Amino acid sequence: MNDSDRAIPLFASGSLSAEPPHPPPVLTAHDLHLFNEGTHYRLYEKLGAHVARIDGRSGVVFAVWAPEARRVAVIGDFNQWDEARHPLEPQGSSGIWQGLVPDIGPGALYKFAIRSRLDDQLRLKADPYGTRHEVPPRSASIVHDISNYKWHDELWMASRREHNALSRPISIYEVHLGSWRRSAEPDRTHNFCRDIGPRLVEYVVENGFTHVEFMPVMHHPFSGSWGYQITGYFAVDARLGTPEEFMALVDQFHQYGVGVILDWVPSHFPTDGHGLGDFDGSHLYEHADPRKGFHPDWRSYIFNYGRHEVRSFLISNALYWLDMFHADGLRVDGVASMLYLDYSREAGEWIPNEYGGRENLEAIGFLRQLNAAAYAAHDDIQMIAEESTDWPMVSRPTYVGGLGFGLKWDMGWMHDSLAYFRHDPVHRRFHHHELTFRGLYQFTENFVLPLSHDEVVHGKGSLLSRMPGDDWQKFATLRLLLAQQWLMPGKKLLFMGGEIGQWAEWSHDHALEWSLLQYEPHRGIQSLVRALNRLYREQRALHELDCEPAGFAWLDADDAENSVYSYFRLGRHTGSLLVVLNCTPVPRRDYAIGVPAEGAWRELLNTDSEHYGGSGVGNLGRVSTESRPHRGQPHLLRIQLPPLGAVVFAAPDGPDDEPSPAGQVGP
Repeated sequence: MNDSDRAIPLFASGSLSAEPPHPPPVLTAHDLHLFNEGTHYRLYEKLGAHVARIDGRSGVVFAVWAPEARRVAVIGDFNQWDEARHPLEPQGSSGIWQGLVPDIGPGALYKFAIRSRLDDQLRLKADPYGTRHEVPPRSASIVHDISNYKWHDELWMASRREHNALSRPISIYEVHLGSWRRSAEPDRTHNFCRDIGPRLVEYVVENGFTHVEFMPVMHHPFSGSWGYQITGYFAVDARLGTPEEFMALVDQFHQYGVGVILDWVPSHFPTDGHGLGDFDGSHLYEHADPRKGFHPDWRSYIFNYGRHEVRSFLISNALYWLDMFHADGLRVDGVASMLYLDYSREAGEWIPNEYGGRENLEAIGFLRQLNAAAYAAHDDIQMIAEESTDWPMVSRPTYVGGLGFGLKWDMGWMHDSLAYFRHDPVHRRFHHHELTFRGLYQFTENFVLPLSHDEVVHGKGSLLSRMPGDDWQKFATLRLLLAQQWLMPGKKLLFMGGEIGQWAEWSHDHALEWSLLQYEPHRGIQSLVRALNRLYREQRALHELDCEPAGFAWLDADDAENSVYSYFRLGRHTGSLLVVLNCTPVPRRDYAIGVPAEGAWRELLNTDSEHYGGSGVGNLGRVSTESRPHRGQPHLLRIQLPPLGAVVFAAPDGPDDEPSPAGQVGP
């Protein structure tokens, strides 16, 4: 009998009250071949636990990869956790074990009992492909069928390419779903997806963000890992809600025109005994050599990217969230740690590649394969890299030697901007280059400018608390920082709390400080973020060429003495916008700017407006040019520069506010 004809073994029991309509997830010889060569991208349809009906018998088909096992069984509340009751059968030489347990269905608790032929030890493992797990500290998997959710986001999915295009505004609100809001009742545990989700949708829409990005929602045993130590890659974290409740949240975002990006963690996984580590008595998912298989920073295992079946697992997982949960993109965590064999390691603690270098060739190959598969399956999404080094062509196509991502976080911009604005204003003239240095590389990648959760934890303080000066200067400087982020080329990302000027450092155990919105300065920060999002969406010059050199031109990058920066943002066929930043608390009266166009320049934004909590220094809505040249430009503009403020002017010919057409999505 060949592999494609192998029957799934049956085990006698009672009967189900309802017969599931699903066909069995039969593993064919072709499935096994693709799995073993690392190119099976829909393994979630075959492995794990699937409600099915075979030969008139209803039940659940279980399948798991454990090539070094001598015996594999399913144990659960349906068989008193007895490993003798329901053994599985090996499927050829693939390393996969499979079998049907009849007369059970959704809700059954289970684990795989794996007895290794290497040491004859029994290991009780949660299902790597399980779609639901118990609430920690319990660690069993739960039989669950996620295929019955009916989506209502057809209009969004049909137009998603337009929303995710590089020529469109992408303004991302980063959220830790478990701590955005919490009940005032200390003993109440929220179902976050169901109870908090609708309020989050309303808030994101009200504040003008185009996308929301969730820190990992995948199942993780320790809440303090924020989701970055995953044991259940195919399951929504049980503390957040059911898979269908998270689907409903994504669905609602889509119906309101907001995209959903998910943090995804292929860089490492935790060492919990019920998880992937030491799965069948061998180093199945992780490298055997700790110099390649153990992460010194996070005390976790590193995937073996050179193993074909591991690549099938990871890419299938990425596509699972794109396929089944309609995610509009994945932000891939820890890419730098994957690319370098010596990442966070001293000499002698790492193994060079076959050419003697520090590059992880297997991880590079995996990332290229991942991105190619993701864009082949969904060419209207965005794959986003959190990559903190100067690795070249991260967001360039694989066919020209790139890694194939669509976007990359600009960690350099983040570090330089936060460092600059932390300086006392009197010293900023000595650090002027920290805001201009980005001009040397800002179009080498398709960038996202991130002010993420990483910048408001581990003793760093909140964004507001890190700004220098008295309270007025702190708020003004934060408004200036946010304006600089929104007005520079690149897509935007802001972690929750930054938009209300939270004083406290973020804690996953506490909700944001929503009570601060009773105070005018905090409402001013929130109003400014709304205004920046509106301006970013409406003005094509601020987003259409975000990733192209033609979208930006310095007017004056060298006024270090006054700590003033001025530049143009340009659209493809639209009028230009003039941006001027004054990074000191000294108002600049009649500050001279040379401009190319004659006439009245309209003031579109002023961060010092009293509406945002500022002092009200401004230009009364417009400034007219003088007919005299200045610094190489044919016309002179004298503007009132507010203290610690940013102003935006539209050229006399006016910006074209019509929405730009859909364009490129991927790299």
